[in-house]
Amino acid sequence: MARSPTTSDVFNAVAEVQRRQILTLLAGSELSVNDLAERLELRQPAVSKHLRVLKEVELVQVRGVGQQRLYSLNAAALKPINDWASTFQSLWTGRLDRLEAHLAEMSAQQQGEDL
Repeated sequence: MARSPTTSDVFNAVAEVQRRQILTLLAGSELSVNDLAERLELRQPAVSKHLRVLKEVELVQVRGVGQQRLYSLNAAALKPINDWASTFQSLWTGRLDRLEAHLAEMSAQQQGEDL
């Protein structure tokens, strides 16, 4: 099966590590392309291409301030990823609960042996 273009949905858009890094930075504050390029140690054209992909799937928003364009995270667009990942929450919660019970049992056994 052919892979969808990176601009088709949020899953494909965030599959690229540098785009995830951009989203992480934008979660903290609104930034310009040059600010992002500096923080990521990337060239401005590369950051602009990543921002274009993120904008096409509505993960980022842009607003103009004079000559500058400031980008911000549109966290609501991450909902499909959150919904998908939450299907695994009960799996991990159950495993962590079993691990906690096992560790408590081991600790109780060790305390019994120490007496």
